[in-house]
Amino acid sequence: MAEQFVMTQKNFDDLKKELEYLVKTKRPEIIERIAEARSHGDLSENAEYDAAREEQRSNEGKIAELEYRIKNADVREEVTDTSYVHLNSVVTVYDEDMEEEAVYTVTSVTDVDVMNGKISIDSPVGSALLRKRAGDKAVVSCPDGSSYTLKILKIS
Repeated sequence: MAEQFVMTQKNFDDLKKELEYLVKTKRPEIIERIAEARSHGDLSENAEYDAAREEQRSNEGKIAELEYRIKNADVREEVTDTSYVHLNSVVTVYDEDMEEEAVYTVTSVTDVDVMNGKISIDSPVGSALLRKRAGDKAVVSCPDGSSYTLKILKIS
């Protein structure tokens, strides 16, 4: 069975928009640059041609990835209930081992941005927080077999 990508309708629509841009706008631009670079003659020493071909490979890879995610999307209804942690919840937690607070937004895998506190529902922290309520403790299992505890202070 194919991997499922849990996301909201907005996430799904954003992926479709990005795919449409890559296919209908960026792909023709790259093809045009390749044709222009080809017109300059010898391709063996044509850096412009090599760069355009590399960009084409990258773009086609991104298109394939987006098509796969869209095909295997598990679109979920957006929940606004703040009594428990769910997709798109903003959760303030207290790490008892580190003695510090952190704020995470639990997102779909398509919106992960760890540097800005956006974590996937499939990540160790995200999956430990799911369906928990303020005041609950979530035990996060680490890949190395260890674990740590987060206390949920607030959900918004």
